Amino acid sequence: MRAAFDVLKAASEADRTPPYATRLDRLRRLMALTAQHQHRIVEAISADFGHRSAHETQIAEIFSTMATIRQNMRHLRSWMKPRRVATPIHMLPGRSRLLRQPLGVVGIIAPWNYPFQLAFTPAAAALAAGNSVMLKPSDLTPRLSALLRELVEQSFAAHEMTVVTGGAEVGAAFSALPFDHLFFTGSTSVGRIVAQAAARNLTPVTLELGGKSPAIIGADCKLDEAAPRLAYGKLLNAGQTCVAPDYALVQRERVPEFVQAMQQAVAAMYPSVADNPDYTSIATPRHHERLLRLLADARDKGARVVPLAPQDGSGACGRKLSPVLVLGAHDGMDLMREEIFGPLLPVIAYDTLDDALAYINRGERPLALYWFGRSSAERERVLNETIAGGVTVNDTIWHVAQENLPFGGVGASGMGGYHGEHGFRTFSKEKPVFIQARWNSFGIFRAPYGRPVERLLDTLKALL
Repeated sequence: MRAAFDVLKAASEADRTPPYATRLDRLRRLMALTAQHQHRIVEAISADFGHRSAHETQIAEIFSTMATIRQNMRHLRSWMKPRRVATPIHMLPGRSRLLRQPLGVVGIIAPWNYPFQLAFTPAAAALAAGNSVMLKPSDLTPRLSALLRELVEQSFAAHEMTVVTGGAEVGAAFSALPFDHLFFTGSTSVGRIVAQAAARNLTPVTLELGGKSPAIIGADCKLDEAAPRLAYGKLLNAGQTCVAPDYALVQRERVPEFVQAMQQAVAAMYPSVADNPDYTSIATPRHHERLLRLLADARDKGARVVPLAPQDGSGACGRKLSPVLVLGAHDGMDLMREEIFGPLLPVIAYDTLDDALAYINRGERPLALYWFGRSSAERERVLNETIAGGVTVNDTIWHVAQENLPFGGVGASGMGGYHGEHGFRTFSKEKPVFIQARWNSFGIFRAPYGRPVERLLDTLKALL
């Protein structure tokens, strides 16, 4: 792995600013790799999961990655241009600009839940910015990881992009390499370890983490509209999505109505579970067992579990887990202490919006927040009185698909962001440049100082 890194590093130092044509060619090869091998990618991910809906993989992995690459290709030339910056009057006739330069070698650690998209979308941004890339996919998706390594070796030279595979020891060694930028997507606990390893090299990091993302059902929310949208965001990939709604805040008197609306919405989407090709399995036995433990703990501590689909979770596809609502959830339960990452939706009853906002703000800042309702005043209160990585109003997860919006967390849910031009900037150094004019009056600021400098400073202060 170190030898592979050294090849990338030597190449980045030999060509510190790859031209537009080189970057565009790399993006085109990334696009071709995705398009030509999409069926193999779908099959590998499904095999790793036990079963992954082919349509979900096409939507959330293949299409989204191709859209990201296309966005980078379309805007690459303009993003590469130096940016003119206004020069204050007292600095004239000098000129100011920002020069966007590649950082060098970018390390990317991808997770298991969206193993293709969360590997190649940051890679596309890093390549567009002119960097070379070393990618470490998850060891929990071994078939997809092996396929990524094969496809990258076929499409890219060793000095452009490379893939290393392996378990926790490889991941630890990967994090310790002296990258010019390290990009990690995964859990908050592992993110802390990655950040500590990167800190030893003073490597800047982008951490895309998770947390407990709330969905607030407003007082005037139309539940027949909100429930299908909430159910989609919660059950996409069987809830194994970092921005999935982790719990729902519902006005106390509307909880029975909410339960009925969610049951109807899920029944329409998934009339069955075990034999339904549209419903995804829990990715690993360990995660499946963890979710069952969370559910058992909630029951033991007084929660009422309401099924949202037939309870046939041990059917032919093995690790499929039927979706449920958990009523009466409270902070003493394990499922309210950790990110759920599965098809369990706790329901927290609230009396006033103040109560709901206070509940959210007592916890760590979430990666996403969702609000459903029609009151613009209530919407603005939610937006202004909470802090979250991103927000979708009257739906779930779709802010992530907006390439012109940055995606990233805040606090325990992450640091930094990417997507679109924000990703290009993440993997670039925006170097400030001031170009002094040949004829200028800056000599007056040099010693020896005297009364003329004092008069000039007084004048400039008055102009500020």
